[in-house]
Amino acid sequence: MTEIPLPPLNALRSFEAAARLGGVGRAAEALHVTHGAISRQLRLLEEHLGVALFERDGRGLRLTRAGVELQAACEGAFDQIRAAVVGLQRRQRPEALVLGCSGSILARWMIPRLPARQAELPQVPLHWSAQDGSFTEQQQALDAVLLLAQPPWPRGWQVRELAPERVGVVVSPQHPAAARLRGHPPATLLAEPLLHTTSRPQAWPAWAASHGLEPSGLQLGTGFEHLYYLLEAAVAGLGVAIAPEPLVADELAAGRLLAPWGFGATGGFWVLATPEGTADARVDALAEWLRGQLDR
Repeated sequence: MTEIPLPPLNALRSFEAAARLGGVGRAAEALHVTHGAISRQLRLLEEHLGVALFERDGRGLRLTRAGVELQAACEGAFDQIRAAVVGLQRRQRPEALVLGCSGSILARWMIPRLPARQAELPQVPLHWSAQDGSFTEQQQALDAVLLLAQPPWPRGWQVRELAPERVGVVVSPQHPAAARLRGHPPATLLAEPLLHTTSRPQAWPAWAASHGLEPSGLQLGTGFEHLYYLLEAAVAGLGVAIAPEPLVADELAAGRLLAPWGFGATGGFWVLATPEGTADARVDALAEWLRGQLDR
């Protein structure tokens, strides 16, 4: 019996992501490749199979009947492969819980609390993995991931909400803007150039809208790739920044930063997420400890 060759794995993976996420752009973001790379893989797959898998639907794409059939097969196959890989990785590191979080959270919030965690939760040794983004395929290979994210939560994840996210404007008391902002309404901020980060481009516009300000009136100044660098610049007195409250709590307590208008809820949450279908008592214990830390 002649063995029928399978399509290239990269093409199947690109198709599965595009079908699951509902578009080429979202698949490219999830797989950390370009839009063009996903489109090329989809064309290659359709040429290999000799059948159309997508059809145009307005500005978007819709699966054909063949596409629906292939998606069901790919979804089950990739889920099985992913589960097998996760199981193999966990058996190689049976003692440590592998926890992912952004470099900013790790450096500014978790590392200062490691002595407390080791003293209060010694039964859960951790291995850290710096992970940017939210609910990515790479994070599926970890035991858990600590995120700042907004619902609705994506399919395939079990999400434990730890605390509401609260953000606010912060500035060094040494910066001239501190005197101009204290005791004045939020509209005063429109005259200030603002430090911002490309990792959270909506932070300033959302804050402005929540305070009755027109986001287009904001003046964005120096930008940083990561939140960690943004907050280091604020502490150094280089400008006005916006930050989640826990990440600047130590600086506020020490007087190295001021929050002229306090902190407000964004509608998002600090969450501890795990791949759906996994059960680990260590994750539940860690979630309770994190809730306690965030509630202080």
